[in-house]
Amino acid sequence: MALRRFDLEAGGETFAFKAETEPTIAFWMGKYPEDKKRSAVIPLLWLAQKDNNGWLSEPAMRTVADRLEMPYIRVYEVATFYTMFRLQPVGKNHVQLCGTTPCMLRGANDLKKVCEKRIGKKMAVTDDGRLSWEEVECLGACVNAPMVQINDYYYEDLTPESLDEILSRLAGGVDVPPGTFVDRLNSAPIGGATTLKDAALFDGSRNGVSRLPNLPEATNGDKPEAEAKGEPARSKPTNTDREEPSKATVKAADEDVELEGERPAASETSAEGGDDLKKIKGIGPKIEKQLNELGVNTYAQIAAWSGDNVKWVDGYLSFRGRIERESWIEQAKTLASEDKS
Repeated sequence: MALRRFDLEAGGETFAFKAETEPTIAFWMGKYPEDKKRSAVIPLLWLAQKDNNGWLSEPAMRTVADRLEMPYIRVYEVATFYTMFRLQPVGKNHVQLCGTTPCMLRGANDLKKVCEKRIGKKMAVTDDGRLSWEEVECLGACVNAPMVQINDYYYEDLTPESLDEILSRLAGGVDVPPGTFVDRLNSAPIGGATTLKDAALFDGSRNGVSRLPNLPEATNGDKPEAEAKGEPARSKPTNTDREEPSKATVKAADEDVELEGERPAASETSAEGGDDLKKIKGIGPKIEKQLNELGVNTYAQIAAWSGDNVKWVDGYLSFRGRIERESWIEQAKTLASEDKS
């Protein structure tokens, strides 16, 4: 994986999504629960790239991070990992030239020479800002090799001459329709079909069967009289009156389980007046709530846990040694001493 860096100078200081992009942002963020909205990071980065002239500036990445309430570094990690995100300015028409084996065997290297001649080195942008190019891995159009992707569209079955013409027209501000540049329909054979050209080979007209065999014969053209006099009797379903256990029942059943060790003594301090247990590495909001339900609300309580207390809490929370691995007691002692000082 090549090292990928931001172009901080070209990115400016600010970025804002276009107003017309907001409904699409709302669509993608609406696909995920509020606490999982960071899952929309790739779609939002793609939209930011679209609204930033085809590349991602550092302010654009920060804007995405702020929208999703993610640390900036997490968004930077995604943007630098996926090569679909470009980290430096590109031209209005950005050419992605496939250089993988099928395209290479079909002449991709000659197409590279055209790009180098017309545009310059990889990721260079022409002076008028209309063209730029890069080499990419397989774009999945191997049967139409060699090919390029220009912005969002595929241009296939290219030759150096046809690519040079495409770039000339784009440089002049003329749109070029995408698709194949030889005599073929999509991925069909060049020049048209060469096999199964006679429709009688596949339209069923040659099989000589005018009706299905072994069908019962109707008399005088009348339809046979149905023998069934009604629907068969059906038994009532047996699973409609099931008793679903309530959350209280499940919780009571969990409390009846006998755990090894000794349950820690509950604190007289309420959860609201207690410490922020989430400062202990390994304790998140959910675990903090479970500890509060046990009456564990302060650092001092955790710092004073005995081995039997640790074993009991491990079993209650199904941790299997996590408390010792993450050094909860040592962390709690440190935090409790800091509070005293």
